Amino acid sequence: QIHLVESGGGSVQAGGSLTLSCAVSGDTKCRHDIMWDRQAPGKGKEREFVAGIDLSDNTTTYADFVKGRFTISQDHAKNTLYLQMNSLKPEDTAMYYCKIEFSSTCGAQYDPFNYWGPGTQVTVSS
Repeated sequence: QIHLVESGGGSVQAGGSLTLSCAVSGDTKCRHDIMWDRQAPGKGKEREFVAGIDLSDNTTTYADFVKGRFTISQDHAKNTLYLQMNSLKPEDTAMYYCKIEFSSTCGAQYDPFNYWGPGTQVTVSS
């Protein structure tokens, strides 16, 4: 069973910084990607991709709205994913989720292949 638990959220003023952590446990040996998503408050707001790591080649990808401000990293020894967030803006206010996407070739034991943590709230005031 795969478990993800986020931490590090909080309330900051615009321009401030936060570092989110995601502790990962369970069998993650099979090929997967790991990433951060977020969902802003309000009716109709959808969850959106923020940053991710393709573990096949360790390349990182960022949404345009966080490029240059956020940095994703991973500590393999601690099985922990991080998101360093600098120059925060009020529009970054959201629930932030850690997510693992396993390849469909991994087999039934990894079903449903996509796993999220419960999230950590980030609130940025102007």
